[in-house]
Amino acid sequence: MKSILGIGNALTDILAVLPDDSLLKTYHLPKGSMQHVDMETGDKIWAALKPLGVKYVAGGSAANTITCTAIFGMPSSFIGKIGDDELGLLFKSDQEQYGVKTLLLKSEHSSGRSMVFVSGGNAERTFAVYLGAALDLVPEDLKPEYFQGHDYFHIEGYLVQNQALIRRAVELAHEAGCIISLDMASYNVVESNEAFLHDIVDKYVDIVFANETEARAFTHLADARESLAEIAKHCSIAVVKVGKDGSWVRSGDEEYYIAPWPADTIDATGAGDTYAAGFLYAHSLGMPLKECGEVGSIIAAKVVEVIGTKIDIPRWRDAKKEIRELISRTGR
Repeated sequence: MKSILGIGNALTDILAVLPDDSLLKTYHLPKGSMQHVDMETGDKIWAALKPLGVKYVAGGSAANTITCTAIFGMPSSFIGKIGDDELGLLFKSDQEQYGVKTLLLKSEHSSGRSMVFVSGGNAERTFAVYLGAALDLVPEDLKPEYFQGHDYFHIEGYLVQNQALIRRAVELAHEAGCIISLDMASYNVVESNEAFLHDIVDKYVDIVFANETEARAFTHLADARESLAEIAKHCSIAVVKVGKDGSWVRSGDEEYYIAPWPADTIDATGAGDTYAAGFLYAHSLGMPLKECGEVGSIIAAKVVEVIGTKIDIPRWRDAKKEIRELISRTGR
């Protein structure tokens, strides 16, 4: 089985379902965006969320993906930075219980957290993120031996607040012979770092995952398929997710529409992260491009049926059964 290494912000998700948009307006959080906040603002938002009832789950985009690849059976490792505190211990133990090899460095600052607001009929997510210790991960923390022996390297776009870190990471992954995948993360992240993202995609990245708004920000093209074709000019495989309408995948002139897998959606948190995990797992098995997208769609459909990013055991059982059937139909 091929192995995968991920790098990202080691965050604990604090999840809350909002009855309306008033809290988002109070803290000037545009619906669907990801905003960084300082510790003071983060504490105020956390206090405002508690009366609504919150759920604590170890998260972070790349960490979610790597946890899923570990459950699929891929040898999976994760690089991040945590504080010497309760949230840091929760994050580490959560990853280890799923079989992830943790390469977690320690910071003097408190562990990061991501406050996730679920709102509206389509379960749209808005993030207010206090990065804390995660922000202290620096290029000097990365060692070549972390990357050696891995077949895939997955990086989250949220790390672009530290461009030097991302550049060092992709350089080391490239030197180690890894297939490099990038999740664009958020449209406002792409808008703020467009030139840098274009540079590393052109030079290092093999697989790009983006949703419609991220693809639009990266290509300045409104249509999802046009964006897909443009991104595919810059990497080996482009994936553009179109939410409840499914996804598009393209490699060279080979292009497929992937229908959404049936689901009773209650929370879209983690859907893109788990889609990436399914896609990369299928890719590691040598499955055709279309089937890679379908495996991503199957597993993403399971996570949207639960609050948060952790799929329960019955849904994992169903997903693996559906994926085995898919694999058997392809003759793999």
